[in-house]
Amino acid sequence: MKVMETIYAKTIVTKTKAPAQWFGIDYNMNIYKGCCHGCIYCDSRSDCYGIEAFDRVKVKENALQIIRDDLRRKTRRGVVGTGAMSDPYNPFEKELQVTRHALELCDAFEFGVAVATKSSLMVRDTDIYQSIAEHSPVLLKVTVTTADDDLAAKIEPAVARSSERFRMIERMSAAGLYTGILLMPVLPFLEDNEENIGEIIRRAEAAGARFIYPAFGMTLRGNQRDWYYKKLKSLFPDQDLVEKYRKRYGNHYECRSPRAKKLWEYFAVECQKRGIVYQMQDIISQYKKPYQLEQLRLFDEMM
Repeated sequence: MKVMETIYAKTIVTKTKAPAQWFGIDYNMNIYKGCCHGCIYCDSRSDCYGIEAFDRVKVKENALQIIRDDLRRKTRRGVVGTGAMSDPYNPFEKELQVTRHALELCDAFEFGVAVATKSSLMVRDTDIYQSIAEHSPVLLKVTVTTADDDLAAKIEPAVARSSERFRMIERMSAAGLYTGILLMPVLPFLEDNEENIGEIIRRAEAAGARFIYPAFGMTLRGNQRDWYYKKLKSLFPDQDLVEKYRKRYGNHYECRSPRAKKLWEYFAVECQKRGIVYQMQDIISQYKKPYQLEQLRLFDEMM
């Protein structure tokens, strides 16, 4: 493997502004910058994030030393989230193992973790997640937007196919780890139908997924909109999708599926039948509650 380009970072583990609003995450940890998965819908490509040459992955210089020092300075333990801006399991991680060692540091300092990925490489670190789960919450979020491997190959060309991600969910769930699905984005006119949503729910249940958190639509702005439209024209030349988007959304940032209301009603009923949680507060409660109860038990024993 060629030597990866590095970028300077003063700090890596930073406090979130509103932990209760996004999976109860207390701290963010982005180790890499950029992503080479090639997903045509990725909002992180937008100019507002200031990531030059987005498809070229860079790792933060002295990342592990910085993460160690950041964690050591925290006066309050909590859940460290990663995967928001750049997938922590890009192809380079297989050799570099920076994410793996960062997880080991979270374990050593007794922080919980919440990880979002599309990569089946996450299975490699099952042992560390299990070790963290002995003392702190672990939340594993696997993004799945379509149950169709052929469609996934078009819109997410350089990442594990959906069927492989379902197998990963099954393995992580079987290992006793709280694992579920980020059903987002659901691309209007491509993925926003009951057949797709229903199949994802059914396969999630079969894999042992504990939760599914959806967003029936997507976001588009500036250069990302241009990129997305270019890809739509190339990948689906006979469907006139770009014209549908322009007519429906114009230059709006939030592009909610025209079927969002009906899809949500269908989704909620199907998840309830299967005992799969889908509301943010329920997900947070499920993966954190066992540790809160343990803390209360220990406190009572000390009294």
